[in-house]
Amino acid sequence: MAKTITRDVTCPSCGKGNAVKVYIGINTAEDPQLKASVKDGSLFVWECLHCGARHLTRSQLLYHDPDERLMVWLLPENFLSPQQEASVKATLEKHFINPENGLEGYSLRRVASIGDLIEKVNLQDAGLDDVVMEMAKWVTRNEVADKDRAHAEEILRAPFRFYRMDGPDNEIQLSFPLSGAMQVVNIGFNVYEDCRGIVQRNPSMKPQPGFVRVDADWIARFLQ
Repeated sequence: MAKTITRDVTCPSCGKGNAVKVYIGINTAEDPQLKASVKDGSLFVWECLHCGARHLTRSQLLYHDPDERLMVWLLPENFLSPQQEASVKATLEKHFINPENGLEGYSLRRVASIGDLIEKVNLQDAGLDDVVMEMAKWVTRNEVADKDRAHAEEILRAPFRFYRMDGPDNEIQLSFPLSGAMQVVNIGFNVYEDCRGIVQRNPSMKPQPGFVRVDADWIARFLQ
C-alpha cells in the first residue's frame, strides 16, 4: 500500500492552516491507479479547506514501478540538510542495491522536481532511455538556440522536457519555457537513435549504481 503522512501546512493564499495528506511512497503494482495521478500531477496538488486555493505539495517521495523496473526518488532542493540527505541516500541504496532484492536491470534515479519525476515516468512508459534523451535534449537545445539568436541565452538556460512520442515515425515532442509561455519542438526519432549510438560507444556515460541524478547538468559533463 502507498505510504502517506499528514502534514500541517499554512495556505500561502489565505494564511490559514490545513492538515494535508502527503504521499511519501508509491508502488504502482499495489496501487495502479496512483500512476495516472502521478503522470497528470494531481497526486501532488492539495486544496485549501478555507479559501479553495490549490497548491503543490513539497515532500520527498519514493516512486516504484515494478512492471517498468523503475524507481525514482523525488527530493526537492534544500528539503533536507546535507547530512540528512546523505543518510537517506545511504539507507535507500543499502536496501535497494542488493542482488537479493531482485532489482537487477532497474533504473534508479533521483530527481528534484515533480516535473522531472513525471518526465522519468513518461520516458520509461515510452520505452526510451533517459541518458540518451538527455543527450538528444542537449543537441536540440543548442540547435534551437542557434536558430533564435535573440533568445539564445534564455533557451540555453531553459529546462527541456520530453512530452510525448507520437505518429508512425515515432516523432518526439519536447517542451520548454520561453518568455513566459511553453514552447514545443518536434525532433525525428533519428536524432534519438544517433544519440543512442554515441552513448553506447561511450561506456563512461553509463550511470553508476545508485540513485543517480540524470539531468541536463549531468549530461553536460560529458559534452562540454
